[in-house]
Amino acid sequence: MILEAKNVLYSYKSKRDKIILKNVSATFEEATFYAIVGSSGSGKTTFLSLLAGLDNPVSGTILYNGENIRKKGLNYHRRHDISLVFQNYNLIDYLTTEENVKLGGKKDAEKLLQEVSIPREDWKRNVLQLSGGQQQRVAIARALASEAKVLLADEPTGNLDEDTAGEIIELLKKTAHELGKSVIVVTHSKLLAEEADKIYEIKNGKLCTE
Repeated sequence: MILEAKNVLYSYKSKRDKIILKNVSATFEEATFYAIVGSSGSGKTTFLSLLAGLDNPVSGTILYNGENIRKKGLNYHRRHDISLVFQNYNLIDYLTTEENVKLGGKKDAEKLLQEVSIPREDWKRNVLQLSGGQQQRVAIARALASEAKVLLADEPTGNLDEDTAGEIIELLKKTAHELGKSVIVVTHSKLLAEEADKIYEIKNGKLCTE
């Protein structure tokens, strides 16, 4: 087990506290592809944010290799333990494709761009000149540049057509099964969820397996 959520409770502060996650627990292994599903507003992205150390639970803990991520610090966790892929790519729009990948870590950017099928002629182009599918592949390459053992992705196929989404799904599966990473994806996509090794569903604040 590389990552674990243990009795995590999360609520939004308002006139009345709205509980989003109710004592949620889950474990995640390396070399495994996970999908987290649920209706809009169910807390999927919130849960991913907690796993990433982007937010703190009201109670409960997130553990990396058995250690509370707050012990070393959330910033350390985000820099060293996990890498992130966003639905809107979050690429730096004034940099080239290759420069964006180099921001992710020290691994060979050219090799990673080859692995995600970005043509060599596009490596030096401004990243905004690429298609949406290509930009998402660059975002994944940037995440793979990190030595982190966990890759977290928020709706990585949400903006893509079905064919391109299929290519991204295969890339995520390869990342888990061939590169040995724990890949955890939040998604509305039935196509993506069906390809996962394990599916978690968030419903009424609870987490269950399908």
